[in-house]
Amino acid sequence: MSDEQFRIERDSMGEVRVPAKARYGAQTQRAVENFPISGLRFPRRFIEALALVKWAAASANRELGLLASDLADAIAEAALEVAAGRYDDDFPLDIFQTGSGTSTNMNANEVIATLASARLGTRVHPNDHVNMGQSSNDAIPTAIHVSAYLSAVHDLLPALRHLHTTIVTKAATVTRVVKTGRTHLMDAMPVTLAQEMTGWAWQVAHGIERIESALPRLAKLAQGGTAVGTGINAHPDFAARFAALLAERTGLPFRPNDSFFESLSAQDAVVELSGQVKTVAVSLMKIANDLRWMNSGPQAGLAEIRLQDLQPGSSIMPGKVNPVIPEATAMVCAQVIGNDTTITVAGQSGNFQLNVMLPVIAYNILQSLTLLANAARLLADKAIANFTVNEAHLAAQVGRNPILVTALNPVIGYELGAKIAKRAYAEQRTVKEVAAEMTDLSSAELDRLLDPYALTEGGIRR
Repeated sequence: MSDEQFRIERDSMGEVRVPAKARYGAQTQRAVENFPISGLRFPRRFIEALALVKWAAASANRELGLLASDLADAIAEAALEVAAGRYDDDFPLDIFQTGSGTSTNMNANEVIATLASARLGTRVHPNDHVNMGQSSNDAIPTAIHVSAYLSAVHDLLPALRHLHTTIVTKAATVTRVVKTGRTHLMDAMPVTLAQEMTGWAWQVAHGIERIESALPRLAKLAQGGTAVGTGINAHPDFAARFAALLAERTGLPFRPNDSFFESLSAQDAVVELSGQVKTVAVSLMKIANDLRWMNSGPQAGLAEIRLQDLQPGSSIMPGKVNPVIPEATAMVCAQVIGNDTTITVAGQSGNFQLNVMLPVIAYNILQSLTLLANAARLLADKAIANFTVNEAHLAAQVGRNPILVTALNPVIGYELGAKIAKRAYAEQRTVKEVAAEMTDLSSAELDRLLDPYALTEGGIRR
């Protein structure tokens, strides 16, 4: 850039050249130059949450008589514009930066101060006015909690509820479809496809419960603790006013944390949430892999179902189609599991009064929530809702399954049952055919005892 494309800004360390069109100032520019590490920026949800923090802080300080109404209103209105995503390009900082996220807090302060100054016609100071009663040490942890709560309730939970509904709806259409159960990937007693899918549905339902169970701790905010948890430079009523305003605007039950010393030095609530999100990822990977196995084939695999054809599957093998949605879901789940490890390690980095890995915690929890929400919807809409069932193939597999002999155990005993199963498998005959030769059970009795659908209902049949 030429010199005309820059302006000179000043901070406590001196002069800095800042791009002329940038709405941020000297401290943001220093961080741009200091941390050219990954190119990864804070997610949209985080910028939204941090701007809401600035809105609530300005509004609380106005109510407490610490900011003049016109000044507070200009800051609050500018903050809401940032929250709405109008100025995301002015948030260029890498997530790998100072561990407190001070650079990004000042980025928000500077952008909002610039916008408020233009609105008011007089200078609004990023520290004295926009950051009044705050520290990066409580603003960033608060933004992490708020952004994660917003993403959980507006992104992930609705997606999981949609996935749950889709599974239940699909299962209702296959209640009479009997298939071979599998344990150790080996043939086992029959189940209905609906029963198998009910297991998926309960995994998702319990995942929803797990996410919801973590939200009460996430609703407790660090704001008001300022630098070290003592609340220095904040009004005694600031924390309560701040949380009440934020709760009213978002409709979420935010409140001050029970201990600011905990909320500044630890990120246990986010570590907990991440663990629950990881569990959901484990569940979705199980479901995705079941779908992949069931769809395998079409000739040499299980070929129990056929997923919707979405795209060609090979650059060299014509006609090949792959289970791309379950595969993409599995990769998302692997990423989420890895993110949880990062968050766990970062959560241990609360040294005395401050956790010093806040940006990477923020990035990873929000990425996990967003990725899992998107994958859950795709899995529901492009894999589960519209797969077709190869019913004739399933019925043939069940009929040839030697493990059906288990149903005869109460009548003929385990030892004779094992002999029948081995002979049926060796001779590629049905259990009924072999049992008719090796027992004195009538054909009608064998039909009753070996009815595949009846066997899915459990219980002893004599």
